[in-house]
Amino acid sequence: MKIAIICSSFFPVIDGVTIAVFNRLQQLSLLGHQVQIFCPDYSVISHIYPNWQDYIGEVFPGVQVINLPSTASIGLDFERDVTSKSYNIVVNELEKFQPDIIHVDEAERLGICFFKLTGVKFAKQHNIPCVAWFHTNYLDYFDDYFNLPLGINKLIKSTLSLIFARIYNSYDLTLVSSSVTAKKLSEIGIKNLCCAELLGCDLSRFTNQEKTPNFFSEKYKLSNNIESKIKLIFLGRLTPDKGWDFALRSLTNLPSEVLEQIAIIIAGDGPMKEQIEESLKQITTNVYLLGRIAPESVPALITNSDIFVTTSEKETRGLTIIEAAAAGIPAIAPATGGVIDTIQDGQTGFLYEPQSEKDFLEKLTLLICDRDLRRLMGANAQEIAKQWSWQQTVDNLVEIWSQEIVENNR
Repeated sequence: MKIAIICSSFFPVIDGVTIAVFNRLQQLSLLGHQVQIFCPDYSVISHIYPNWQDYIGEVFPGVQVINLPSTASIGLDFERDVTSKSYNIVVNELEKFQPDIIHVDEAERLGICFFKLTGVKFAKQHNIPCVAWFHTNYLDYFDDYFNLPLGINKLIKSTLSLIFARIYNSYDLTLVSSSVTAKKLSEIGIKNLCCAELLGCDLSRFTNQEKTPNFFSEKYKLSNNIESKIKLIFLGRLTPDKGWDFALRSLTNLPSEVLEQIAIIIAGDGPMKEQIEESLKQITTNVYLLGRIAPESVPALITNSDIFVTTSEKETRGLTIIEAAAAGIPAIAPATGGVIDTIQDGQTGFLYEPQSEKDFLEKLTLLICDRDLRRLMGANAQEIAKQWSWQQTVDNLVEIWSQEIVENNR
């Protein structure tokens, strides 16, 4: 199959979307498909990503990355957006490649950047299917980045909902990997939804990991004191949409006897880094900010931790929670969004009532203080994670693509 993928972001940016896209490409290459992928050019921020050249050209056999002229992304110095003029490059390359199907990641973001329904016109002209994948709850992010009066905020979000629905309804399918997310999208008027298990992880890289003595003191040169602590791992962007205000407010209220037992490890970067570090170091000295972590280092990092924590209420599924499950550690997350489909509450981790400090702290404290419970939940999570291999989830995606091609040719 010849597949054209147009995406809003790619490596060297590290987040759930880019990691998923990269692993999906690797699996598509192993299956023998030809893939052409379009993404922003990151050379202009080489001071942040000195390895940007590792992700251009042929990244896997049969997988070609084409970088598009880019501009600064609003509010994020480590991100880029494609320019509207770069769409001509997409069309010219598609003409040469002649794909069997076009797949668009984050169609709303690309549609705004290109000022076009990305891929749709070309697909219709060439009688091929064009599908979109809904990855990110941008409507929910609005509150985190724009401090506007409630009435104006509500009006803008209502208008954007209509625009986003129109964009996604222009595609043959809108793919989602969570039934909770699918229900939410249906409520704003998106009608062509296809929900399937499409998000995975490289299980072997996690299940074959073992805890390493003195891992953090040797690998990351942290204090030897950390090895005797219960290690809470936060993994992701240090941005408002990840729920850091709630996390900081809540952790401040952990009892001192519980704080003494833990080390807080944060892997990621973003504009809230200094605020997070300053706030947490007021309550404990056992806070360690590791910065951006290369994807290949994540399995060992999670495996050598004890509890995975996220306070993000805006996940469409939560790749890092899947990775924590594969590594065999329990997770705690708010009971909202796509994570509801990932964590089995009370079995593989805990879901707490969103914005309830009391519920969050009670469940977190229970995990901290009960080693047997952590081990049981971790084992349960690792068993459940077997359904999320990249082999299986990419097979699911290829089957959907194949069905669309067959339907289109009838």
